[in-house]
Amino acid sequence: MKMQRHGGLSAMRQEADENSAPCFSIRDRIQTLQKELNDFNERIAELESEDHRGRAVEVLKANAIDFARQIDELRCLLVEPAEKAEFRKFRKLHP
Repeated sequence: MKMQRHGGLSAMRQEADENSAPCFSIRDRIQTLQKELNDFNERIAELESEDHRGRAVEVLKANAIDFARQIDELRCLLVEPAEKAEFRKFRKLHP
């Protein structure tokens, strides 16, 4: 099984900067990735309960880890703008 990449972090940052409502598209992408991650985890659990220990399980686990990494990266995109806004607000109050 080969997982296709859906663009890099820099592409997502650029997309987030260009869109007027970037949080919605990022959140939608996170939800899609979480569903795919859940599907991988369910399949891994099925195979492990049947005592499969082959290459397929290892590939599924590697793909699940990659989905989790992508989710974390996207979550960072949601946090970063909020931190910048808080910093600007703080700087206005405390010049």
